Amino acid sequence: MPSDKTIGRLSLYRSLLSRILRAGDSHIFSHELAALAGNTSSQVRRDLMAIGSNGTPTRGYDIRSLIQSIGECLDAAGGERVALVGVGNLGGAILGFFAGRRPKLSVVAGFDNDRDKAGRVLYGVRCYAMEDLPRVIDQQGIRVAVITVPASEAQDVADRLIRAGVRGILNFAPIRLRTPAGIYVEDVDVTMSLEKVAFFARQSLTHKG
Repeated sequence: MPSDKTIGRLSLYRSLLSRILRAGDSHIFSHELAALAGNTSSQVRRDLMAIGSNGTPTRGYDIRSLIQSIGECLDAAGGERVALVGVGNLGGAILGFFAGRRPKLSVVAGFDNDRDKAGRVLYGVRCYAMEDLPRVIDQQGIRVAVITVPASEAQDVADRLIRAGVRGILNFAPIRLRTPAGIYVEDVDVTMSLEKVAFFARQSLTHKG
């Protein structure tokens, strides 16, 4: 099984390749893709060989074929249905961002404690009350979820999702979740990322001075 870092790089490659294809190019060399992705050409070749893709010395990689090969690795054959818990400002922004972006990775249900949101379609997604979570997760075959609730609620939400059958969680709450073995969690700490950016921005200014 590919490592999480390999999967992350393949996802980045696909995003970059899709952009290049829309710009009108049909082929790309490994060193060109490496420069865009911020790694080495040898790493790109290893990653692409792992999914059965090989370029040619004269033309490099066929971009359309490469996107298809990456999709066969990353995407579930029938598509992946995703739930989002916490349809507030951040949750709404995420729903709007994902709308139509990945045909085989789509948010199909939103959950929120605010009963006024239950039964409504917000940002193109039908929202439900939290008590409906087990039923909807089961009925729609959802195995992936996004958590965008406050830190004080995140662990309880994660526990409920896992009991309902979710096996992968993208967590935007600023807290480390406690999950059993076999559950994959990706934490997105916006504050930590912004602190890192601010730190290196200051170093850049210091070095210039």
